[in-house]
Amino acid sequence: MSFDINEVEEEAPKAKTKAKAKTEVSADEEASVSAEGELDVIGELAAEDSSVDSEREKGKKKKEADEEIYAVQQIYALRLNRFELSPSLAFTVNDPYVSHPALALAFNYWWTNVLAIGASFMWYQGLENESDLNFHVRRSTRLGVPITEYQLGAHLNFTYVPLYGKFAMFNNHIFQWDAYVVGGLGFLRTRPVPVVDPEFRNFDFNFRLAFNVGIGLRVFLTRYLAVFSELRDYAYLEKFENLEVPLSSEARRDPGTWLADGSTLTNNVSVHLGITLFFPFSFDYRLPK
Repeated sequence: MSFDINEVEEEAPKAKTKAKAKTEVSADEEASVSAEGELDVIGELAAEDSSVDSEREKGKKKKEADEEIYAVQQIYALRLNRFELSPSLAFTVNDPYVSHPALALAFNYWWTNVLAIGASFMWYQGLENESDLNFHVRRSTRLGVPITEYQLGAHLNFTYVPLYGKFAMFNNHIFQWDAYVVGGLGFLRTRPVPVVDPEFRNFDFNFRLAFNVGIGLRVFLTRYLAVFSELRDYAYLEKFENLEVPLSSEARRDPGTWLADGSTLTNNVSVHLGITLFFPFSFDYRLPK
C-alpha cells in the first residue's frame, strides 16, 4: 500500500477542519452548559431572594399586626359621682276603670358609672279618676267592685345600667342612650273608696308597704340633659272594702265591719315620661390606662 504526498496534504486540512469544527462544537456545548449553569444559579439566587423577601414580608406584617392601635371612645355622658334629678308624669296602664296618674320626682346618686342609689316621691291625690263606664255598670247592675284611692308614695331605689349605645337619626344627629333596671322598697298611702255602702262607710288613708321594679330607656340630648321613659310595677298588699253589708244600722256604723278579711296583692303598673338633669353639668373624663 502506497500513499501519495498530495493525498496526505489534502487529508490533513480536512482533519484540521473536522478537529476545528469539533473543537467549536465542544466550545459551544461548554458555553451552553456554562450558560445553563449560570441561569440555574441565578434562578436559585432569585428563588432564595424571593423566599427571603416573603419571609421579610411576613415578619413585616407580623410586626405591623403587633403595632395595631385600638381606639377607646370616651363615654358621652359620664355618670360617676354625679347627681340626677328626674321629674316625670306617671300613668296607670293595667287598670282601664280606675286610673292613678301621679306627679313623680326621683333623685339618684351614681357611685359608679352604672350603679346608683336614690329615692323617689309620687303624689296621686286630686289626679285620680274613675271611668264613667265603671260607675254606670256598678249603678245599673248593683254590682260593687272595690276600688282604692292613692294619696302619695315614696321609695328607695337601686338603678343599674347594663346597656348603652347610640343611634343616628335623619343622617345628621347621633343620640346616646342607655337602658336600665330599677327596683326598691317603699310605701304607698292609700284608702278604699266606699262603693258598697257609701252611706255609712268612710275610710282614712293608711300606709302600705310597697315594692317596685321596672325597666327604663334614657336618651341624652346633651351631656347633662336627657329624656326617659320607664315602665314600673308598684306592688303592695291592699285592704279592700267589705262586699257584705250588715242588716242592722248599728252594725253598719261599726268600722270593724267595713273592711274585708285579709289583704289582696295589688299591682299598679305605671309608665313614667320625664326628663333627667345631671349635676354638675360638666365632668372630667380620664382615659383608661
